[in-house]
Amino acid sequence: MIKAIHTIIKGRARYKIKELYRSQELKEYLERSLSQEPGINYVYANPLSSNILVIFNKDISHHQISTLIKKTLLDYPKSIKQPNTNKKIIANIQEQKLENWHLMTVNNVLELLNTSKTSGLSRESAAKNLQKYGANVLDQGAIRSDWNIIIEQFQSLPVVLLGVAAGVSILTGGVIDAVVIMGVVGLNAAIGYITESQSERIIHSLKNQEQTSTLVIREGKQIEIPTEDVALGDILFLKPGSYVAADARLIEVDNLSIDESALTGESIPVTKITACLSGEDIPLGDRQNTIYKGTFAISGQGLAAVVSTGKFTEMGKIQQMVGEATAIQTPLAKQLDEVGSQLVLIGMGICGLVFGMGVLRGYGLVQMLKSSISLAVAAVPEGLPTIATTTLALGIQDMRKNNVLVRTLSAVEALGSVQTICMDKTGTLTENKMSVVEIYADNKHITVSDGEFITGEEKINPYTSDELLKLIHVSVLCNETQISLDKDGEYIVTGSATENALIYMAISAGVDVIELREKYLLLETNLRSENRNIMSTIHQTPDRQKLIAVKGSPSEVVQICQKWVKNGQIVPLRKEDKQAMAIENDRMAGKALRVLGLAYKHISKRKNKKNYESDLIWLGLVGMADPIRKGAKELIGDFHQAGIDTVMITGDQSPTAYAIAKELQLNRDPQLEILDSTNLNNLTPEALTALSDKVDVFARISPSNKLQIVQALQAAGKVVAMTGDGINDAPALKAAQVGVAMGKGGTDVAREVADIVLEDDRIETMIVAVSQGRTIYNNIRKSVHFLLATNLSEIMVMTTATALGIGEPLNAIQLLWLNLVTDIFPGLSLALEAPEPEVLSQSPRNPDEPIIKNTDFARIVFESGTLSLSTLAAYSYAIFKYGISPQASTIAFMSLTSGQLLHTISCRSEKHSIFSQEKLPNNSYLNAAIIGSFAIQFLAIAVPPLRNILKITPLNIVDSAAIGCSALLPLLVNEFTKDSTSDRLALPGIQPQINTVQSSVSA
Repeated sequence: MIKAIHTIIKGRARYKIKELYRSQELKEYLERSLSQEPGINYVYANPLSSNILVIFNKDISHHQISTLIKKTLLDYPKSIKQPNTNKKIIANIQEQKLENWHLMTVNNVLELLNTSKTSGLSRESAAKNLQKYGANVLDQGAIRSDWNIIIEQFQSLPVVLLGVAAGVSILTGGVIDAVVIMGVVGLNAAIGYITESQSERIIHSLKNQEQTSTLVIREGKQIEIPTEDVALGDILFLKPGSYVAADARLIEVDNLSIDESALTGESIPVTKITACLSGEDIPLGDRQNTIYKGTFAISGQGLAAVVSTGKFTEMGKIQQMVGEATAIQTPLAKQLDEVGSQLVLIGMGICGLVFGMGVLRGYGLVQMLKSSISLAVAAVPEGLPTIATTTLALGIQDMRKNNVLVRTLSAVEALGSVQTICMDKTGTLTENKMSVVEIYADNKHITVSDGEFITGEEKINPYTSDELLKLIHVSVLCNETQISLDKDGEYIVTGSATENALIYMAISAGVDVIELREKYLLLETNLRSENRNIMSTIHQTPDRQKLIAVKGSPSEVVQICQKWVKNGQIVPLRKEDKQAMAIENDRMAGKALRVLGLAYKHISKRKNKKNYESDLIWLGLVGMADPIRKGAKELIGDFHQAGIDTVMITGDQSPTAYAIAKELQLNRDPQLEILDSTNLNNLTPEALTALSDKVDVFARISPSNKLQIVQALQAAGKVVAMTGDGINDAPALKAAQVGVAMGKGGTDVAREVADIVLEDDRIETMIVAVSQGRTIYNNIRKSVHFLLATNLSEIMVMTTATALGIGEPLNAIQLLWLNLVTDIFPGLSLALEAPEPEVLSQSPRNPDEPIIKNTDFARIVFESGTLSLSTLAAYSYAIFKYGISPQASTIAFMSLTSGQLLHTISCRSEKHSIFSQEKLPNNSYLNAAIIGSFAIQFLAIAVPPLRNILKITPLNIVDSAAIGCSALLPLLVNEFTKDSTSDRLALPGIQPQINTVQSSVSA
């Protein structure tokens, strides 16, 4: 079970534990349990190597450590130690009652749940409830299997037509034809499967392990049980760091605060109470006497009675909403489906037309069937799905370099077509951690930024300002945050976000916070209570006096102060001074800051006065905020420059949301529009749809509200992207055309439904994704244009020749070879064109606009006509010279192939020609594609076996010159006739996007 592998060094030992292999649960249990044992300083368990490293006091022997590990393993809960992945699901579980637990008294809650505050549930009652209501687990989100990903690659009409054509070819003896067709289809499927399955695995690997054990009170004892075994009526024991295993009603609290940001979007931990609430429709974030599954205890302790488990919890309800939200097809997917379907119909029509004309002219039935099928296949560009898939796959690879993980091929393109982007505030636009940004002390407004203290334009050294230094010292002393140093000498700060912010402020000021606390020993702590928003601590000073340090609500702290520090002197605090402090407090609060007042006083050791919180000396105000994430403001500007509307969705109060939105310059119009959830709930769906694209900020929003907002914007005709990191964002992330989740700070639920995951949480990479998406769309459009023009030229040549009765310029296998050589690689090289300079200065395209507009068809027909006419001229020359023969077919085949390859150059731009003064950037992929395709074509002439399969003959110099002229003429005509006056779609008054973004996109 346990084997010592390294015990030479005293105080350090390494053991191998067989059961530890690939068990994240056992790793956490061993580290948690052993680190609490006296004499053990450090524990690290590795589930991959099955080794555990223990560092301990040198007076403890290795045998004692070994015995302790064995004992810990024996105490390991059996249901965790041997997880049963095939656990039988109880089919007939009952619904849990949905009561307004927050409106009930503690006694009523305990009575309804048939439980006890002191003894909790009995084992029998817990087992009965688990049997009745099911285990405390959530339904796992469905993960796309490899088989599903493969099947999705074949679910399009063009692929179905190609498959049918291959089947008919086999039945008529054209095995080689069928192999060529299915080879192209297989290549497209392989590229799509490899890319999408790899992205799926990477995103799934980000999933965190939910805490697997929970402390509860059962039969009067505090025990640790698997989280899934928590039952309705269990009494949860909460302490700092505890994961809340189920929704529960608090029955006892001791300065308990809970981080609910993942569920409600509130960035500040919520101080909890036990008193019953009153009122109707109280939002989740305001239910101070209730805690929810998936949240965490930050400070204090408490007991709570479980009122909902598993799918009946608020997190479970959100997952159900995620399941009900449907994903919407992206614009490019719609466009390609439409083009593919149209080409299928055209192909079937042409197949019937040519077959009928050929039979009427006396051609053989089987011969015409083969030619008709080949021509129908020619009408469907085999390269279209491959080019689209490969281009999107290359886009995914490029995004990965920027730590952006893309789940599906179409997600990058969809982000490029977004018209409105909805952003969750907490953890997305802000860092979801508090920091001190402003201090008001000694009548000075001090800005705190990047560790510097600035008043006006002057930097202040706290060690030259006695008042400021005292304020910083008091903020460290009157503080419950635990502080330690790691092996590299870096501070490890563990506590609430608010108190951590005060510690970090002191560290940035150069204060040795550990030494300060050792110098002023803590004697007593008086925590806040429900009716008292003040915390005070009593310390022993080096001269054996007592120091009283106080922080809390400014209005309450200032009332118990009689003096204050002014211009370096301690003077009486008059009534008008207190009013001035109240005004400053309101000013800072109006900036969405969380404001604390700080005060202190010294008393001699001889005084044993019980009420120390009086006659204090006022120090000043400290304002904290959840800081704007670095790069967020610039990102908003980039989105506006790209013509994308930005909407902030948050659970915060309207004043806080307004301040953040104003700092981010979220509004494009002069007036910043905010809609509160209280008003939102009273709107009809039609009214919300009408208002949705006029609102910049939605405040006090619940998870269902977020989904409503996204769906309202979609109903207004918008292509919507949604960013978020919390459980509460998941339904909206799934419903949006593009859901973007955070990789590091995000929750598993958000990542599972998102299309794009920002692995390092850098939201500024989203503008790169927008640029990438737009470039991909433009380049695929060029490729589609090229494929339609060249394939239409094949149809024109074959249909005209059949109608005129001058034989078949190309046979079935030549048509398939032609598509294979000219479709895939030249078309793909066009999809790799560099982004246009103004790509991020254009307004988003209309999602209803077809990939090939009506105005484009005239140009495509003209280009196809020049290619066809030139090929038919070369074919007529060959007939005049050789008659209807393989030689004539060879000249037509080589002419059309060469002309199509050169046409790739013409399709690089709608307005820039080879004669333009402004040259396009070099595309090395296109050069390689053209040269390589010509090499393959000449190989077909040079290699006898290939020549025999294609039924072509060698060429002489005169015939080669005729082919060259036939191929070059369409290029010159098409380039001369380009419209160089095409209007750009740039937004008026907006300059091209900065080079750094362009270069990162083109990389």
